[in-house]
Amino acid sequence: MKVLVTGSAGFIGYFVALRLLKAGYTVIGIDNVNDYYDVNLKEARLKNLHQFENFIEERIDLVDRINLERIFKEHKPQRVLNLAAQAGVRYSFENPYAYIDSNITGFVNIEEQCRHNDVKHFVFASTASIYGANKKMPWDETDGCNHQLSLYAATKKANEVIAHSYAHLFNIPTTGLRFFNAYGPWGRPDMALFIFVKNIIEGKPINVFNNGQMIRDFTYVEDIAEGVCKVLLGKVPEIDESWNGNSAVPDPSSSGVAPFKIYNIGNSHPVELMRYIELMEKEIGKKAIINYMPIQPGEVVKSEADNSDLYKNFDFKPKVNVEEGVHNFVKWYREFYGK
Repeated sequence: MKVLVTGSAGFIGYFVALRLLKAGYTVIGIDNVNDYYDVNLKEARLKNLHQFENFIEERIDLVDRINLERIFKEHKPQRVLNLAAQAGVRYSFENPYAYIDSNITGFVNIEEQCRHNDVKHFVFASTASIYGANKKMPWDETDGCNHQLSLYAATKKANEVIAHSYAHLFNIPTTGLRFFNAYGPWGRPDMALFIFVKNIIEGKPINVFNNGQMIRDFTYVEDIAEGVCKVLLGKVPEIDESWNGNSAVPDPSSSGVAPFKIYNIGNSHPVELMRYIELMEKEIGKKAIINYMPIQPGEVVKSEADNSDLYKNFDFKPKVNVEEGVHNFVKWYREFYGK
């Protein structure tokens, strides 16, 4: 089977592509390898993927419709995973158009190719950030999500809405996956774990927002990759005959008019931010110098995933605890950067 993966040089995309390649699938990896963060890290991930003969790299931007059309016609992927996106909450304050280009225009371009090339299952990355101002915990896919706190989250909400319409209009079996606080080896340099570990090792201060009063459902990247593959390669969504369009808030995670489904992928064991930092200090053997800061615009105070639907349909739940995950990251960081 041929699987097209966008964002294959990215953090989650790398681990998903690696898992698919090891299982014998042909992976067509699309990535523009932009300079939002260290290109050398992206190139190192791609180098590992190129060790497999069944990996095909296509270095293009998703806004490039002509080359995207060529890739679909040439390779004819049966399943498509869209992980490419402009990530980050704070960067959207500086460059909002990057989010519109990649997360909206690029997303529609992928949808159009799925529409015209008989793709059997389209899976795309959403985000836990979509829950925004929701206070009820844990976050459940059936909850309404209409109060996003960042442009990044708003573009992901738009992806879910666009994906449902394409699934309905063109009968494209479609699944969206809301990732919760991915972390682990090969992670992005703009993520808290990476920044904190780097600064603690180098004896530099770390900025801890909301005075440390934050809780996150940190989810190990290889758990996320396993969940993605189970969904991508497993049973495709169908129209939900029990869906009730007459309710005050119809279930947004399924559909009575489209083969469409949304799942959370989170660890479901939230961790206090200060505990997260303590684990880094323990692994590094050095105390952090902490600057306590007020909460930043666009940030949520707590995240927690309800994974029950994913477990029910795919018999899968993340298993790596935060102690093991932080240990693995620090070990990788020291080896990769020689520190």
